[in-house]
Amino acid sequence: MPLPPPTPGSTALRARDIHKAFGKRVVLAGVDLTVRAGQTVGVVGENGVGKTTLLRILCGDLRPDKGTVTVDGTIGHCPQHPVLNNALTPLQHLRLFQEAFRLPDLDRAHELVDRLAFTDHLHVPVKALSGGTRQKLSLVLTLMNDPDVMLLDEPYQGFDWQTYLAFWDLAAARRAAGRTTVVISHLAYDTGRLDAVIQLGHQAAGMTKGADR
Repeated sequence: MPLPPPTPGSTALRARDIHKAFGKRVVLAGVDLTVRAGQTVGVVGENGVGKTTLLRILCGDLRPDKGTVTVDGTIGHCPQHPVLNNALTPLQHLRLFQEAFRLPDLDRAHELVDRLAFTDHLHVPVKALSGGTRQKLSLVLTLMNDPDVMLLDEPYQGFDWQTYLAFWDLAAARRAAGRTTVVISHLAYDTGRLDAVIQLGHQAAGMTKGADR
């Protein structure tokens, strides 16, 4: 049985004094971030300011040089460039993740596939899929086990308009269920759909928090 989501208003994700450099190039210097349970938050900034590096640190894929990250609950990560097996079909990916997550069935996965409108591609090898459909599959794989905290890096690249709207419907449903979503993008689209917008600036000097709505 899945655990209940964190209590609304509690801290779902917290990063403190995050530093990261690659050689002599400082990417992040003293970044702080707090996201509460049930929030949908945007992290924005121009290319090269460290957004993807920050996301990789938040999900545990990359160790910071200094600082700490605390997550309350399960975490899901949808990278900017989908990590998929070109020889497998989307359905085969779903079955692999079902085993990995120990899910009893694929009901939720098929519901997500329907909402993102790529049912017709379930039996097509990934190598033959468009970039947008690959991104849809990556998003479904991230959402299959309904993580408490979901980290998305440029999640709607290649989406058509209807899929873009479906993405925000999914984000709204997660908020209503007390789940937390962090969307990283180089632009802040649809800021009215977000509870807060956090700007990651040049020189990775830190973050300025938007006011909670």
